[in-house]
Amino acid sequence: MRNLIYLSILAIFALGCKSPEARRPVKSTSGTFIQESAERNKKIFEKEEAVISKLMENNPEADYITSESGFWYFYNVKDSINSMMPKLGDAVTFTYDIKRLNGDVIVSEEENGLQNYKIDQTNQELISGIRDGLKLMKAGETVTFLFPSYKAYGYYGIENKLGTNVPVQSTVTLKSIETQEN
Repeated sequence: MRNLIYLSILAIFALGCKSPEARRPVKSTSGTFIQESAERNKKIFEKEEAVISKLMENNPEADYITSESGFWYFYNVKDSINSMMPKLGDAVTFTYDIKRLNGDVIVSEEENGLQNYKIDQTNQELISGIRDGLKLMKAGETVTFLFPSYKAYGYYGIENKLGTNVPVQSTVTLKSIETQEN
């Protein structure tokens, strides 16, 4: 009888130690919203890319370069002597403007003023295209970037100045680079 009690207690402990099972969702979705959004964004990008390509074709005197980050640029002023580009943590000083692809100024260099930025460390209101573009520049260079909307102001735009999903161009002049001491 005692063995039966011990065996029962052992069986209760053994069955009580099983791992918890994940609960299943009450309602499951198929993920069509995300798929539709991805398709919509691809179509927007293809349309913007076609507009930018046409602009580049109509401006053959500029030597456009395609960046790995998904935008295009050309040098207005290029420094072939200096080889130092900013790296993570370096402090840079620069100016920039934002224009429509047709050249209409949205935000002037004067409105933006002189900008100070720590590469990939400053939580600053800069569009991702400019943050990526600064890493491609040397002190004293001026570069014009052509940004598709996802590298610029994307879905949000600029209130009362720029609508949603509008590609832009920006001319950036990198004034100085202060390297981060290790």
